[in-house]
Amino acid sequence: MAWFLGLGIAGIAVLVLSLVFDGVLDGLFGGAVDGLLDGLLSLPVIAGFVSMFGFAGAITLGTTGLGAAGATAVGVPAGLGAGWLAYRFSRALMQDRDAVAPRGDDLVGTAGTVVTAIPAEGFGEVLLRLAGQPVKFAARSASAVPVAQGAEVWVEAALSPTSVAVRHVER
Repeated sequence: MAWFLGLGIAGIAVLVLSLVFDGVLDGLFGGAVDGLLDGLLSLPVIAGFVSMFGFAGAITLGTTGLGAAGATAVGVPAGLGAGWLAYRFSRALMQDRDAVAPRGDDLVGTAGTVVTAIPAEGFGEVLLRLAGQPVKFAARSASAVPVAQGAEVWVEAALSPTSVAVRHVER
């Protein structure tokens, strides 16, 4: 049983090392198998296999009378399952690129609140929501009329990544 527990603990140690040395085994063969295994030799997959093989074998050996061969027969499929789950989970995390990063033009047409008063000629500050998060932008009055602090404004144009042109909304 000590061998199986040792393998389980070694798998956990490999998992910790994979957090530090991420991607080392992916490039181990110098690109010879590039795309062929597509992450199957990654450290998390190997760690998942080794640790589940070891712990499942130790549990089987300790709770049944099957012996080392029976523990191995139980540990291998359990390890393959854990390795496959680690592979699928890591692929899902790596390929989650559906969301598009917000751009300045996405601000046009949004409402906001003046944080620092906007003079007729010059910049003040407005608080807008960008991708659901409150973000402060430098703001210039589009109509060359001063806008007081606390007033509601409407974004007419994105002047730069950090500044916008706004107009006062009267209600």
